Amino acid sequence: YGKTATVLEQGWGLQVSRSGLCQAMERVAKKAEPTYAVLRERIRSEPSVTPDETGWKVGGQLWWLWAFSSPEMTVYAIQPGRGFAQAAAVLGEGFDGFLVRDGWSVYRRFGKAVHQTCLAHLLRRCRERIEVAGVGGAQFPRAIQGVLQSGLRLRDRRDQEQISPQGLAVARGQLEARLVRVLQRRTRSPANRRLSNHLWRERDAVFTFLYCPGLEATNWRAEQAIRPMVVTRKVWGGNRTARGARTQSVLLSILQTCRQHN
Repeated sequence: YGKTATVLEQGWGLQVSRSGLCQAMERVAKKAEPTYAVLRERIRSEPSVTPDETGWKVGGQLWWLWAFSSPEMTVYAIQPGRGFAQAAAVLGEGFDGFLVRDGWSVYRRFGKAVHQTCLAHLLRRCRERIEVAGVGGAQFPRAIQGVLQSGLRLRDRRDQEQISPQGLAVARGQLEARLVRVLQRRTRSPANRRLSNHLWRERDAVFTFLYCPGLEATNWRAEQAIRPMVVTRKVWGGNRTARGARTQSVLLSILQTCRQHN
């Protein structure tokens, strides 16, 4: 606020205090509350939503900044928790659309949703394992990597109409069976066992995008919405009060949604 006041004075001769700017932002957020309420209501009926969350500070305490993004809108909510209650407070416990998310276990509790787990996260995890594991330990993540990459290539063939619907169904079934065979392998590495256990839990959400044309295979949309706020957090840390966090949530949601509509 101090820097903003300086820019306004030096650039345009406008004199305003830091507290005046803070109060002005809060007034704008109060006027925008009805629009924010509509966004929060509409995100629950969007066909596909991509959620993500990142740590945030409010009054020096750990809170979480949640982002729920669709092609039409983005809703932010800074909340004092990272659990299902906080996610459901925005998305609704009965959300029944497509949920494109990372592997955070909270998202699996949306039982009516159709889930797609983020393949980019899984591929990154495989690459990290391959880099640090020995020759024997790298075989399992390399096999998983190959299965996931085959799924993405199959999607590209489908989207380019290079494969018939029947051929797609056969190839998809073979790919799912291949994943199961890889997961049934025994591995001594604790890290590989953790990856295997995670994929067993996520197995039904790995290839949803091959059944649903147009569905994203990664949660890139939410990560794009989160990224500017990660930069903001590095610069100044967060909010001083819960009221400031509410102001931030409201204005961010409206500004980001406006950007999506140009």
